[in-house]
This record gives sequence, structure tokens and C-alpha cells, in this order.
Amino acid sequence: MTTKTSEITTTVSTLPNGLRVVSDRIATVETVTLGVWLNVGTRHETKEINGIAHMLEHMAFKGTKRRNAREIAEEIEAVGGYLNAYTAREVTAYHARILKEDVGLAVDILADILQNSTFDAEEFTKEQSVIIQEIGQSNDTPDDVVFDYFQETCFPNQPMGWPTLGTVDVIKSLKPETVKKYMADHYGAKQMVLAAAGNIDHAELVKLAEEHFKDLPADRSVEKVPSDFQGGDFRLARELEQVHIVFGFEGLPYGHPDYYTMMILSTLLGGGMSSRLFQEVREKRGLVYSIQSHASSYRDSGVFTVYAGTGAEEVKELIPVVLGELKKLSTTLTDAEIKRSKAQLKAGMMMGMEGTSSRCERLAHQMLVYGRPIPSQETLEKISAVTKESIAELADKIFSQKPTLTALGPIENVASYEEVLALL
Repeated sequence: MTTKTSEITTTVSTLPNGLRVVSDRIATVETVTLGVWLNVGTRHETKEINGIAHMLEHMAFKGTKRRNAREIAEEIEAVGGYLNAYTAREVTAYHARILKEDVGLAVDILADILQNSTFDAEEFTKEQSVIIQEIGQSNDTPDDVVFDYFQETCFPNQPMGWPTLGTVDVIKSLKPETVKKYMADHYGAKQMVLAAAGNIDHAELVKLAEEHFKDLPADRSVEKVPSDFQGGDFRLARELEQVHIVFGFEGLPYGHPDYYTMMILSTLLGGGMSSRLFQEVREKRGLVYSIQSHASSYRDSGVFTVYAGTGAEEVKELIPVVLGELKKLSTTLTDAEIKRSKAQLKAGMMMGMEGTSSRCERLAHQMLVYGRPIPSQETLEKISAVTKESIAELADKIFSQKPTLTALGPIENVASYEEVLALL
């Protein structure tokens, strides 16, 4: 399948083993971003091995049958390239950015680390220490770790609520053979997408994929526990300068008919300096330095959040003000703010499309979630089609659910959960 829009040609192919190859050809640039995205992440773990997907992502760079860790780094950087990876709740990604003439090298390295990693015992021990330090760094970053607490409160006792980094005890208990088995059990061609964006020849990319990924097993059973949003209250007292608050509700999954309605709702509520929360809470009242709302989707669920960092005294006023904004939103919507929010979403998407990295990741995400590249015009039309009535209806629906409140820092003045429920 090939589609062409102005200067961009999007092409999709599927190899005999099920590996999907998708590319956006942009003839006007000199670089290419490419990578392998997998339908494997934290939610595909058990409690006993929580953090193993992230540990595997680290270990993939620590040596293969053909290259040691240093050689992996030196080969890509010798051509001025960049190689990295990340693990999320539903996805793991390995990606590179290189000049157009070095695509073959990048594919070779990615294929090597995904099929021939050796999980050397000495490297494994060192990487355990690195990840434990990463966990410590996250715990020392309150506006980061508070979201982990929020996620766990939304989805208690289930993989969707577990931290992506895992815990220190679990990381210490992992063995090289356990991680190697996890890779063998989860990394199959049908769970992967090889995506690229930039000055790339699709036929060449397919040929490289056939050469380097031909021995990849076709399928692996990747089971996931269904999400069960429960919500509730979590607060932890710590000696910090600010109280970090995350307040939220169950959101919508990918593919939901109201997905773009939710994006617009989040944007007009707390998506920029002109948003309601920024204007009311920061500009008018001076209660915070930072306040913002986010809408995040998963395959079968989602979360709608408001984050704020404020002082121990200011939090007394902050929570009632924020809840008041949520409560009145559906009956006070204006055409001007809806138009502005739509423009923000459209512009943000189109600006992102001008970079090869964001375009490549967008392609991979669409293939994993929807099974096809989605033309920009289709997305723009869906954003345009959102109405004031649908935003109001969705706001009432989301904000009438059982909320989740997470607070970290000097929490003595944070409203009780019962008070929050009464305010809503």
C-alpha cells in the first residue's frame, strides 16, 4: 500500500514472517529516523518480574554475538548517528537517527541487538546497578514519581499500575537467563513494526528488513491483564518545598469515538497559557508556578489528569478552585476557546510532522494501535468535527466518575478525599 501527500510518500509492506515495514519518504531532508517498535511493555509483566521489559531494553545494548557494548556505541557514532530506546506501559522502542547513506548500518545494528544479545553476566550486574540508580533518581524527582503513585492508585494490584522501572528488590532478583527468556517469549515479528521517516527508499528498507530480520520468529504470545480503573486516594508526606498534586479520572482508550473530544477538553482545560486552569489558578490567583492537564490513552483504558505543584498553604485554596473549574466547565464553554484549542491541537500535530523523529514514532504508533498509517487530513477533519455539545457531554461524563487524588510533600493542608468528593 502506498499513499502520497504533497512531498511525502507513505508506504507499508509486510514480510512473510509478519514484520510490518512502514516509511514516510521525505526527499527534501538528508537524514532518516528509523526504529523497531514492539507491542511489549510493563503491562505484559508479572509482579515477580516487574521492570523486566525495561531491563531488557537496557541489556539489548550491552553486547551481541557480533559486537560488544562499546562497539555498538562506536559504530553508530562513527557515522554521526544516534541510537536510543525506551520502555512504556504498552510499548518498547529501539530507534536510531542517521544520515540517509547509513540506513543499512542502523538496520544491521537494530537487528543485531534484537536477535543476538548475549546477556553477559558481568554487564548484567553493572546494568542492575544503573537501573537501581535510575529508580533512585526518579524517587528524588517528586513531579515524576507522583505520577507513578497516581498510576498505581488508578490501577491497583495490576500490571497497568506498576512502575515501568520496577522496584529495587525485583531488579536485584533478576537473572540474565530470566531476561533472555522474556525476550524469546515476547519478541516476535508480528509484535513488531519497523518504521522510518526521512530520505528513505522504501524498497531498500524492505530489502534490508528481509535480510536482517528473516530469522525472527513470526509470533509470540503476548498476553495482557485487562485494565480495571478503580481510583481512590494516596498521599505521602515528604520534606519538600512544594505539594505535588495529581488529580484525575478514567479517560478513554485509543480508537474511542470521543478520543479527539477528550484531547480538546484537556487542551482547553489545562493545555497552555490561555487554558482555563492556567489563567484562573496561576495568572489570576498566583497559586502555582505550573499547572496542566493531560489525557493519556491505552489499548483498553485511559487517564485524564490535572497536575499542579503548590505551597503547603496555597494547597488549601488550590484544590477547591481546580474542582470548581472542572464542575462548571460543561456549562460555560465558549466558541472562542474551543476554536483556540482545536487550533493548538492541529498546529502541534503539523509542527511535529516536520521532524523525522516525531513522524517516525507517529507512524509506528499508528501501525501498532490501528494497523494502518492515518493520513493527517483524516485527523484534522476529526478534530474539526468535535462540537461544543460533545465536549460538554464528555466533561460531565469524565468528571462525574470516581476520582483519583495523589499528593506528595507537605500534605497536612490537602483536602481529605471525602471533602474532594463533596466538592465534586
